[in-house]
Formats: sequence, C-alpha cells, structure tokens
Amino acid sequence: MLFKPEAKDDAKTAGKRVARGIGRRMVSLTIMVLILGGLGYLGWNAFQQKQNGRGGPGARPDLPVPVLAATPRTQDVPVYLDAVGSVRALNNVLVRAQVDGKLIAVNFVEGQDVKKGDVLGEIDPVIYQAQYDQAVAKKAQDEALLANQKLDLARYQQLAASNAGSKQQADTQRAVVAQQEALVNADQAAIDNAKATLGYTKIIAPLSGRAGLRQVDQGNIIRASDLTGLVIITQLQPIAVQFSLPQQQIVRVNAAAATGVLAVDVFGNDGVTVVDTGTLKGIDNQVDPTTGTLKLKAEFPNAKFQLWPGQFVNVRLKVETLDKAIVVPASAVQRGPVGTFSYVIGPDNVATAKPVVVTQQNENDAVIASGLSISDRVVTTGFANLSDGAKVLIGTDDRAPTADLAPRKRSRSPDAKGGQGKDGQAKEGQGKEGQGKDGEHRGKRERGEGDQKGQTGPASAEPSGGAAKSQP
Repeated sequence: MLFKPEAKDDAKTAGKRVARGIGRRMVSLTIMVLILGGLGYLGWNAFQQKQNGRGGPGARPDLPVPVLAATPRTQDVPVYLDAVGSVRALNNVLVRAQVDGKLIAVNFVEGQDVKKGDVLGEIDPVIYQAQYDQAVAKKAQDEALLANQKLDLARYQQLAASNAGSKQQADTQRAVVAQQEALVNADQAAIDNAKATLGYTKIIAPLSGRAGLRQVDQGNIIRASDLTGLVIITQLQPIAVQFSLPQQQIVRVNAAAATGVLAVDVFGNDGVTVVDTGTLKGIDNQVDPTTGTLKLKAEFPNAKFQLWPGQFVNVRLKVETLDKAIVVPASAVQRGPVGTFSYVIGPDNVATAKPVVVTQQNENDAVIASGLSISDRVVTTGFANLSDGAKVLIGTDDRAPTADLAPRKRSRSPDAKGGQGKDGQAKEGQGKEGQGKDGEHRGKRERGEGDQKGQTGPASAEPSGGAAKSQP
C-alpha cells in the first residue's frame, strides 16, 4: 500500500539538516580563528625578540654586551713563504767492489754510522798478492841487468877514449842501458798497478754517513760488474730539503736572496714545532712548465737526525721582516660583506666597526696595515650579541682555562622546569595536542636562552671563528 509522507516530517528533516550545516561551519570558523591566533602569537613573539636585541634570543637592549678587549702592539714581524718539500741526502753512494773475488769479511753493521776511510768489507787477496809479488820480482831482475849493462857502458867509454875500442860499440851500449832503464820504469808501473789492485780487495767507505741494508753476505763471490753493490751509504749530516714555490714569488725570493743568506725552517709532524733551521743554498734556473713552480734547495745541520731522506716536510722561507708593524690578536679581525673590520671601543665603551687592511695573518696574530692605531682598544671575544654602536662591558681574562674532560651537566632554571611540567601534562592529555606543542616550544626557547646567557658571559675567552688564516 503506497502512502505519502506528511508535511510535518519533511519540516523536521529540513531543520535538522540546516542545524547540522551551521554546526560544521562554526567548527571550521573556530579552527581557523585558533590557527590565525597561533600564527599571530608566533609573529608577535618573533617581532619582540628582534626588538629586544640584534643578537641571540633573550638579549636586553638596556644591558651592555660583555666582551674581552685587547690593545694593538708594535713589533717586528717576519714574513714567511710556506711550502711543502722533500728531504734529500747531500750525498748518496752505492759502494761496489772494484775487483772480483770471494767476500771473506763484512766489517759493518746495517744502520751503522761509518766514517770516510773505514773498511766495510774484504775480498780474498791471495791472487792479487801473488800478482804484486811477481811484479816486484820482475823489477828486481831488470834492475840487476841494468846495473851490469851500466858497468859495460863505462868500460866501452874508457876504451873509446884511449882509441883502444870502437866508439860505435860504446854508443850501442849506451842505447842498451837506456832501454833497460825504460824497462825498469815499466816494472815500477806494473808494481803500482798490482798494488792498487791489491788495495781494492779492501772495500773502503768513500764518505761519512749511515750504512743501509747489506746487499751481499759474507762468503759470496762479489764482482765489479754487480749492479747491487755491497751497501748504500747516505750522508745525513748535513742534509738537504728541496721544495717548490709558485712562479709569482720569483721576484720576491730573488730580491731577498740578494740582500743576504735566507733562513729556512722545517716543521715537525704537528705542523707547529720547528725541528731544524737551515739556510737557502740554491735556486733553480728555470720554472717547471708542467707545474708553474720554481725549485729551491736548503741545507740543514740535522744534529738530532729528525730529518730523513725521502720524508715530506712543511717548510717556510723567511723573505723579509716588517719593522714596527701594528699587530692585534687574530680573533679581533672580522670579515663582512665589504671586507675585514674590527670593533673599536670608544671612551664611552661603545663599540664601533672600523674597516682594516690586513697585511698577513696566522693562527694567533694579524698584521694591520691601516685602520687601527696603538691607542685603540679592539674587541677579541663576545661577537655573538655585538653590533655597530652597541655599548659593551669589558671583562677580564684572569681565570686560567681548564680542560673539560667530559660534558658538564646542564643546570635548568625553575622556569624551564615549569615549562617541562606543562609539556608533560600536555602529553598526558590526548585531546590537548596543540597545547602540548606550544608548551614544548616554550621549554626549548627557555633552555636556548639559558645556554646563550652561559656562552656570552664576561669570563668567556674563546676566539671568534670569523678570523681565518691567510698566508703572506
């Protein structure tokens, strides 16, 4: 059976739909208002932080910025050119045998320091001694024959003078004596040769230095044609270092070398400690076209054997000295978009940024060419909250720094604990997620303010990271 709904039911259904739509719109408007309110709060908070100070969060415009300061000083500053070089021995000799034979003795220890003239090894001299004795005997034989021929020459000359003998016979005997004298001289040369050969059976050190590893063991047959030899001797005192400089420094190095002997320093493995100081001995006569560098050679006494052939080292060449230069701590030089500058403290303790020109700079000091005077006071630490025109509070660095072996436990303020408590309560309530995030944000901000205050205290003496090392 079909029936038609009554008009009263239709009106009720329509009324429920309208009420449902209005409720949805109200919820949407409420969420939108909350979001806009939160964004407005965050923007207002950021604006207030910017107005309170130009540094980090929590800065107060009515309080001076704690800093450390230093006064420029005048001193003579050496100018160095840094390079990387390799250590090379002044003399390196491969000791080889000059005769063949059996090696019957080795008179050195591997790694031993030997002197010039020391006997390093001995070759069996039996054969060479026999050859020497044979040459000596041959000379004695020829000398006896020469003596007899000289007596005959004297007799022939007496007979020729009394016309009892032929003058031709006397002249012939004179020629025989001359031939025999030449033969005796040849015997002497053979003796000298045999003596030298016999002397070669003792292998002598040609220079003073340190012996390397032995190449031939005792009892082996050693030959003059062997390429390995017996041992290599390297001269370690003095020793040389060869290094290269860019071709742009040629004029500077030549001008400095014309004024006198240039000093060269060699650094140890830490790159800071100078292990030896020597002098520049030579400059190459041409630039290497493949690298665009010029080779130089320096000589060092190497008294403590800290330099070893084949070792790579850092060297610096002193080319000049800046007389009475203005020097400030390297941390006082800051870098900005327009170049280097320093904060100068005025009489009323107001910091003013002044541009400076840096001639050279290392890890500790910077040489200022212009922009500062010895009467100025420059800021060295405390740049986090510092700006041009800010009032400063100059602290002292009397406390000796102590090493932190482990991170210290941070102490939290009561406000931060309160913020964390609110955060914990917000996390416990499942329906208050937005309120929990806000509490967490406030807790982090308060902890950041506490850390920032601890870092910018007047006792802080850490240098600023804005000063970078530059080579002269």
